[in-house]
Amino acid sequence: MKNVAVVGSQWGDEGKGKIVDWLSEQADVVIRFQGGHNAGHTLVINGITYKLRLLPSGIVRKNKISIIGNGVVVDPWALLEEIKEIREKGVDVNPENFMISEAANLILPFHREMDEIREDAAGKGKIGTTRRGIGPAYEDKVGRRSIRVMDLRSEKNLDRRLETVLLHHNAIRKGLGKKIFEKNQLKEDLLVISQEILKFSQPVWLKIDEFKKQKKKILFEGAQGILLDVDHGTYPFVTSSNTVASSAATGTGCGPNSINYVLGITKAYTTRVGEGPFPTELVDQVGELLGDRGKEFGTVTSRKRRCGWFDGVLVRQTIKISGIDGIALTKLDVLDELDEIKICVEYDLDGRKIDYLPAAVEDQLKIKPIYKSFNGWKSSTKGIKNINDLPEKAKKYIFAIEDFIGAKISSISTSPERDDTILLENPFEI
Repeated sequence: MKNVAVVGSQWGDEGKGKIVDWLSEQADVVIRFQGGHNAGHTLVINGITYKLRLLPSGIVRKNKISIIGNGVVVDPWALLEEIKEIREKGVDVNPENFMISEAANLILPFHREMDEIREDAAGKGKIGTTRRGIGPAYEDKVGRRSIRVMDLRSEKNLDRRLETVLLHHNAIRKGLGKKIFEKNQLKEDLLVISQEILKFSQPVWLKIDEFKKQKKKILFEGAQGILLDVDHGTYPFVTSSNTVASSAATGTGCGPNSINYVLGITKAYTTRVGEGPFPTELVDQVGELLGDRGKEFGTVTSRKRRCGWFDGVLVRQTIKISGIDGIALTKLDVLDELDEIKICVEYDLDGRKIDYLPAAVEDQLKIKPIYKSFNGWKSSTKGIKNINDLPEKAKKYIFAIEDFIGAKISSISTSPERDDTILLENPFEI
């Protein structure tokens, strides 16, 4: 029995949905451990498309248990709307196949408004958030004033907790000339949905311990990418949670020894949504071609993604930071038409060569990529399922990536279709 954690090794949008879908078919339990409804996983099963933002990918499969861990911040209204959407597509969601940690923190309307206020006020310094209140909700969690799922059990307790959090937020809102939030109205709105949320509430850490004893296969599903990690990413242009694989332990309540294999999802090139450094970004025809062929638009926001060459320095760094055992290389077919393909193997910082991403954003914005070039294969790889059937130049590119980043490539995706995958090793069977 193996438990697998899946993380994005770049800035997110690496194609985790397809890979997690394939893995969730084998898993017994699928758990989200960080982020909020800013995650965007698109799944296509039996011709039906599901766009999940908060729910774990296992929810659309029968006989699977899906869990939202304590490390996730939950917009309760967004959650109920998402449940409604997939129920309309024939998916059963009940307390037997879906659980929420009682310790998960809630995203409330003033969190969303604060997110928008800050982004609008920041001008050129904006972070590029999804404006869904995730950052402010994490702030309240760390500030020990948050409303948690368990607080919905008692009207008296909810009243007290709301007083605490609104004391903080209304003071800021007054200073900004914004209308203050009325406690009683917000309490009433929460009580309307409280029972619907509470019926899914569980001590998740205890349930995971039971599943481990039962030898169930557990899939820990990460959101965003490691380069958006609040500690290890391109700070301050990051998300508000830890996206590294070790967060699967803290974000669910199990020990790190519960994770047996870490799979890093990695595009055959690089993309980024929102603001922030991007050393290999291409603002030319090649960048446009990658965006068009890769259909690079955000699942959640529909924002156009910035595109660039594969940054081997960054991926090698995220592999070390997150303890990645294997790489699922996605979107190889997007590169099919290119005459020349490049991999960044080093940076130039003020005339000095470095082999890592510096921590300071000022340096990140200054570094210049140093490339190794490869001849394009100029033939279609779409739908290929055996590595021996790939063009030799494509194999040369793949093996060069594997050699440089220092992690085994376990699978190669050759189209958005789930079955169009070259499987080299199965994380659950290592």
